[in-house]
Amino acid sequence: MANLASSFILLFCFLSFAHVVHGTAQWPAGRSTRFYDFKVQTMKITKLCTTKDIVVINNMFPGPVVYAQEDDRVIVKVTNETPYNITIHWHGVRQRLSCWSDGPSYITQCPIQAGQTFTYEFTLVQQKGTLLWHAHVSWLRATVYGAIVIYPKTGVPYPFVYPYEEHVLILGEYWLKDMQQLEKDTLASGGGPPPADAFTINGHPGPKYNCSNNDVYQIDVVPGKTYLLRLISAALNSEVFFAIANHKLTIVEADAEYTKPFTTDRVMLGPGQTLNVLVTADQSIAKYSIAMGPYMSAQGAPFQSTPSVAYFNYLGAVPNQVALQASLPSFNDNLAVKTVMDGLRSLNASKVPKVIDKNLFFTIGLNVDKCHSSTPNKSCQGSNGGVMAASMNNISFIKPKISLLEAYYKSINGQYTPDFPDAPFKFYDFVNGAPNNIPNDTSSLNGTRVNVLEYGTMVQLILQDTGTVSIENHPIHLHGFSFYVVGYGSGNYNPQTANLNLVDPPYMNVIGVPVGGWAAIRFIADNPGIDPSNFIIWGLVHALSLGHTPIMGTSDEFHSEEWDRTSADSSSSASRPSAVLGEQLDEPNDNRYLVKFDHCNPKG
Repeated sequence: MANLASSFILLFCFLSFAHVVHGTAQWPAGRSTRFYDFKVQTMKITKLCTTKDIVVINNMFPGPVVYAQEDDRVIVKVTNETPYNITIHWHGVRQRLSCWSDGPSYITQCPIQAGQTFTYEFTLVQQKGTLLWHAHVSWLRATVYGAIVIYPKTGVPYPFVYPYEEHVLILGEYWLKDMQQLEKDTLASGGGPPPADAFTINGHPGPKYNCSNNDVYQIDVVPGKTYLLRLISAALNSEVFFAIANHKLTIVEADAEYTKPFTTDRVMLGPGQTLNVLVTADQSIAKYSIAMGPYMSAQGAPFQSTPSVAYFNYLGAVPNQVALQASLPSFNDNLAVKTVMDGLRSLNASKVPKVIDKNLFFTIGLNVDKCHSSTPNKSCQGSNGGVMAASMNNISFIKPKISLLEAYYKSINGQYTPDFPDAPFKFYDFVNGAPNNIPNDTSSLNGTRVNVLEYGTMVQLILQDTGTVSIENHPIHLHGFSFYVVGYGSGNYNPQTANLNLVDPPYMNVIGVPVGGWAAIRFIADNPGIDPSNFIIWGLVHALSLGHTPIMGTSDEFHSEEWDRTSADSSSSASRPSAVLGEQLDEPNDNRYLVKFDHCNPKG
């Protein structure tokens, strides 16, 4: 039975939902409303000498860019023309008063089934910069992704040198196999995900891969001009380095927040992270290579080692002649990662919470659970013949039979327990040890647990890497919130020696918890909604019920077959908007733009 506080939390969220949709004056005031029409389709594509079907939006790979301005309202109609369930997540959009439009499947909505339509509506409240949208069902996000570009309000300049041109560069991964089948095979095996067959830059692998000499992305530049590159990582599993031969990169924005300018030779991005960098074409006239390659911190894990290559081509350069190849760090260069992170500072003094109401300490790690299969050779391919898992505070997530949202709202018994711990069950040498009494016992506990916080709580969360199986850098994304990265370091977190930046820490929505180390983040629990945090495929989860704002963690594989058969639509009307950026669609009628009010109902 949901307790009184958690029941009130969800009731507030749904009342906000109904109130906002029916009373458009309650939407945060935006400058304009932008309409986009997304059609989920399959298309044939030939890469790496092989032709296959992939799922895309509007017959584009990568998908269309969503353009908007700060405080704009965005409406995206999504029609599913494929046989696969799908949702779209607007990665980094804080979804103020629009929790239903965040997109994580089985958390804030049922998937959009074949032939069905769903419309996302949200306002970009005080947000500007570069973000990412992507599918949030299974591994469809390997090909279903695109950029979100949010310009400042009209008349508000960038706080850096105005670029001659801007270019979006989306860094991705590509597999030869069908992604749906690859996902099923991976989960059934009990092992880790296979490495990609190629890295891509804007969908192009580049000349280092088979049959790809002409499958190369190129930016043509004017000598002496400065360019803004909007870098986005749409990688499914990998963290990646990025560099341009003989050119400096000046970071001016991270995760859609301005930073103090920081100049470096290369950067690293985790899945979902974005960086805006300035590059000046100040070298000799030639064609220079752009490279994207792996950062792999886990020992012994397989990875794709061949970089994707694009071209930074000066107008007037000798055709078909590359003057200089880009140099990337070694795949396990942790210092290169730390150097970039050390350079990130908010442009202005931050409003970071100084007084903390709630301290949380979550360990993060991989686990190998014991094999209980009758066919261990097929389904127990993790380390030492076990099954791969992931955990926070050594608790691995078990999906409920119905949505946690519905369980909260209807006070349905038995779907979760509000006892996710504020800290590990015991403290030990996290980096070098294992959480269990037997040193080689790498198993985790299991459960569907929620940690409840009061609305408005000032939270500090310590994220600690563990060496239960292998230490590695862990990218963590929090839906619906950005947070201040006030500190990070190597080894086990020690509050007596930790050096925290409470003046100008970067304000981000993804943090790479350092390999064999820790990160400290702070945020205010003040955003109504249900917002999962994402990690990799084995169900690493945390669930924070933040006052009016439940935040529930899940993997992308959070799945219920019963939910696949349900999808409830309700209609709403909207007045004709004005659009400055992006395509202006016809005026929506009562049935064209659909907003779902109902909760996922496994009984239909």
